[in-house]
Amino acid sequence: MTGERDLRTLLHGMRPELNPGRYVFTVLPGAEMPTGVAPVVTVAEREGLTLVVPEAQALAAGLPYDFVAGWITLRVHSALDAVGLTAAVSLALTDAAISCNVIAGFHHDHLFVPHARADEAVRVLEALAAESG
Repeated sequence: MTGERDLRTLLHGMRPELNPGRYVFTVLPGAEMPTGVAPVVTVAEREGLTLVVPEAQALAAGLPYDFVAGWITLRVHSALDAVGLTAAVSLALTDAAISCNVIAGFHHDHLFVPHARADEAVRVLEALAAESG
């Protein structure tokens, strides 16, 4: 179950996949999860519990947000101690002037980019993968 550590292998095999839907970042006003909200990511911070949820769920629960994202999963199984993947992906997206919020899962890295530019971000990452082969 060990993930890949070699940067060239990670980049060449990242296979970016755009998940369907629109996702938003919000913070819970209290400690209780609202009914009907199933976050795809949670992050506990001193200021509150950050959630990444489908936009429709945030709207239905009355949760405030100001950033609508597309969710890209890098399908390569990256090791948590791999060096350089986040930097290389961030640099490629920076060169295209696309903001990116990266969250690492056990198996994959997940990128949240502006929804309106998500398809473009996938193309940038596919080009990076092709260049790395």
